[in-house]
Amino acid sequence: MGNEEQVSRFVERFAAELTEAGMQRMAARVFAALLASEGASLTSAELAEQLRISPAAVSGAVRYLNQVGMVSREREPGSRRDRYVLHNELWYETFTRRDQLLVRWETVLREGARTLGPDSAAGARVAETAEFFEFLQEEMHRMLERWREHRASRPGPGRSGTGPA
Repeated sequence: MGNEEQVSRFVERFAAELTEAGMQRMAARVFAALLASEGASLTSAELAEQLRISPAAVSGAVRYLNQVGMVSREREPGSRRDRYVLHNELWYETFTRRDQLLVRWETVLREGARTLGPDSAAGARVAETAEFFEFLQEEMHRMLERWREHRASRPGPGRSGTGPA
């Protein structure tokens, strides 16, 4: 693992990219720190120290990350301290949830296309959007299957779903 300064630069750089993509800033920083940690888990105190933020900021970020299914809270055995842990199949789960969202959108769009009528410009546009989401779902399923095959063929560490698999 790189030195602390290099790790910190990576965490902040990746967090900035996640924030640019729409994630809350503190949640992005906490997520990036967990991703860059050797065990994919840290305590609230470790996160606060590493990121130089308050325990309240850690708590809010972790609450958001937990709600969106990116981290979970685990009690340290024999301790009252909680550890925050990245989910093993993080990226797969994220895309699977996105797929469920696409299914819902496609359903609403198909209903909208019928309502607007296939002969109207709006109906045709909405129908094409529904077709795009259907296509995207099919491609995502194929892509995730190829990913599982690729991942299974690779030896050694990093196959937790969170590491450099």
